[in-house]
Amino acid sequence: MPAIPANELSAALAPHGLMMRGSFELGSEDALSGTIVLVGSAGDGWWQPFQDWILEQGGSIENPLDSWTREIVGALSDAYGARLVMPNDRPYAPFQQWAMRAEGLRASPIGVLIHLEYGLWHSYRAALLFDAPLPEKVNQQVEKPIHPCDACIGKPCLNACPVDAHSLSGFDHAACLGHVRGGQGGDCRTQGCFSRNACPVGTNWRFRPETQAFLQRAFAGPF
Repeated sequence: MPAIPANELSAALAPHGLMMRGSFELGSEDALSGTIVLVGSAGDGWWQPFQDWILEQGGSIENPLDSWTREIVGALSDAYGARLVMPNDRPYAPFQQWAMRAEGLRASPIGVLIHLEYGLWHSYRAALLFDAPLPEKVNQQVEKPIHPCDACIGKPCLNACPVDAHSLSGFDHAACLGHVRGGQGGDCRTQGCFSRNACPVGTNWRFRPETQAFLQRAFAGPF
């Protein structure tokens, strides 16, 4: 079987603000077999193409970001004979583990995987599962980078949350959700997660306010 057409995939994803986020070959310890190509983004260049797509639909859409992603990446899976894997499909695929294997990332103190360049402002939206081997140029050994959080003094991400939902002991989901949905959570709803915004890494890639507000609604439900 021919190698995965990495250049063609990148060219097809770019107009949508999406990109190949890494790839690796699954092993005998994995539930699936073949080659995983992760699809995601850095920054929110996907926001305007996503908004244009919503306008084209002419009505309300359930899970619009997933639906948009599925349409775009699903077309590529059909064109290139790959299987589409989405984070919300059951059984749930280990996307965070795949990301760590593909790009050598580690978790930040607030749980989001942190990238040396993009900071916390990146995402993994889908994966393509191929039977084909990886091209040599993307089949590179991932080096474990210095974790930017190790050199971060003060850990501002852990001190920014109004209800202290983030700590070294974990994430208090109930406290966060209650605050975002409550009467005192207006700034979190419109400006995004304070802890995420406090991170000093990758600030040039920070999502615009409307993107953050959309993602907060997706997290907390209708306000």
